[in-house]
This record gives sequence, structure tokens and C-alpha cells, in this order.
Amino acid sequence: MSRPAFLAPVAHKLDNYLRMYRRRKGLSQDEVAFLLGAETGTLVSRYERGRRRPSLETALAYEAAFGVPARELFGGIFQSVERDVTKRASRLARKLSAAAPRPQSARALDLLSALSSGPACAPDKRP
Repeated sequence: MSRPAFLAPVAHKLDNYLRMYRRRKGLSQDEVAFLLGAETGTLVSRYERGRRRPSLETALAYEAAFGVPARELFGGIFQSVERDVTKRASRLARKLSAAAPRPQSARALDLLSALSSGPACAPDKRP
């Protein structure tokens, strides 16, 4: 008998999956460094081991090189950021609900409600 969905544990993801995708594509760290515009594979090694976080430009270069969305390449980091945004969205929704209404309040509250529903809510299903 399977567990109900609401009891299923949320899988903690690794901070990144760069090494796995690099190896799947058959590339060395030096070759990935070349694609990223870096001098050597040392920087790639640091990214893969989580000793350094890439800039947005580098994260997007990884996405372009591997054909995998950055949110999947950096799954654990994305999961952590998403969880923080969800918590802040709940707090902001309470704050806006208690404040005097503005013309755009309804739209903002709709967005915050979708964000507050948690990580299970896919971004393409949000208003």
C-alpha cells in the first residue's frame, strides 16, 4: 500500500548536479571550462564540489551547454531558494491583507497565494 501524497517526504536534493551532467555529456572539466569561458577546469571543479557558487551568467552558460534548466542543474540550491521565497510570500500576503487595499492588491495577493502554496506548485501553473 502506498503512502498518501501528503505524507510523502520531500526529497532533499544535492546542491548541484553539474558533475553528473558533465559526465553524461562525456566532457572533461577543462572542456566545460572552455565552454564557460574559464581558463582551466579548476573553477569547474569548485562549482561541482559546491566550494563556489557560479554567477548567474555562468549558471545560464551551464544551462546552454548541457541543455538542462538551471533549476535542475542546481536542484538543491533552487529547492532552498524556493522554500525561502514561499515563506516570505506567506508573510507578505499577511502584511498586504492587513494593509489598506490598493488597486493592484488583488493581483499581488493572487500571486502570493500561488507562491505560498509551496514548492509543489509548478511555476508555469502560477497566475
